[in-house]
Amino acid sequence: MLNNLSKKIIIITLFVLLLLSMIVSCTIGPETIPFGDTVKLMLAKLPGIKSFIDVTDIKNTHVQILYVVRIPRIIGAALIGMALAGAGVIFQGVLRNPLAEPYVLGISSGAAFGGTLMIVTGVSFKILNMTSVSIGAFLGAIITMYLVYNIAKVGMKASVTTLLLSGIAVSFLLSSMVSLMIALNREQVEKIVFWTMGSLSAIKMNQIEVIYIPILLSVAVFIFFARDLNVLLLGEESATSMGIDVNLLRKILLFTASVATAFSVSVSGIIGFVGLIVPHAMRLVVGPNHKYLIPATILSGGIFLIISDTIARTIIAPSQLPLGVVTAIIGAPYFIFLLYRSNQVKR
Repeated sequence: MLNNLSKKIIIITLFVLLLLSMIVSCTIGPETIPFGDTVKLMLAKLPGIKSFIDVTDIKNTHVQILYVVRIPRIIGAALIGMALAGAGVIFQGVLRNPLAEPYVLGISSGAAFGGTLMIVTGVSFKILNMTSVSIGAFLGAIITMYLVYNIAKVGMKASVTTLLLSGIAVSFLLSSMVSLMIALNREQVEKIVFWTMGSLSAIKMNQIEVIYIPILLSVAVFIFFARDLNVLLLGEESATSMGIDVNLLRKILLFTASVATAFSVSVSGIIGFVGLIVPHAMRLVVGPNHKYLIPATILSGGIFLIISDTIARTIIAPSQLPLGVVTAIIGAPYFIFLLYRSNQVKR
């Protein structure tokens, strides 16, 4: 069993690996950019440092590829990976269910429904650099979480079991509605399917500017309530006796996790497995204490999605794979391996 110092070292290591994975990923693609040039171009964007960095010797095509295409995409992958993994660990902690994630509560299905509805109706507009499809996905995710919670609520409270069952029921209903819209709008099938499989190929820096503050604030809320989540694992009665308003805590964390998920899927489409496997993997590494589990999961989620997106955009270049397909291909076998190893340790 790791001591607290070892867990802190792991978290610091993960932070360094996140930064390193962002830099390395920027160098990889159909057009390879030298590592040194990548570092110089990234430093040249930092205030107070750029005056000391000379980038005149770097090819203009490399400058354009990095600033216009790769940096927005990689920052987006890091933020979305952090948000989805963080939301996953929060859902699992609040609902005390190791299989809980945005899909289970219907949030991802709500986003898919909202985005698909905008595609098939042909509605097109922009608000704060967000397209109509992104806004539809965001509203779909938030409204779905609101419906699920209110369906499950009895009086002023909603039980964990009822929340999960409500989420599964709503998720199936919305997934069926998406399938119906696909069947009735065959000319839009390719666009809908590619969006619902997730992709960062069209992400722009102006979209990053919209999502990064809500996602980072959500992450801060997750970390702030780590102690309360630890107490909640002991049971609702124990948490109440220690002065925690369980119902209020659940509302705050479910809402925050839903917002983080909604902002993520609004620009990336539906990306599965991140909120499921990353918390499990980190729980095996640092243990169940949310003081260490939440930051480790958030950082690992960013690393995992950066690696997955790099594979998605390079493995069959110049074509690209849907990001959700890659996360599932990587995630499913790894999750099976983790379960197998966990069972072997228990024997």
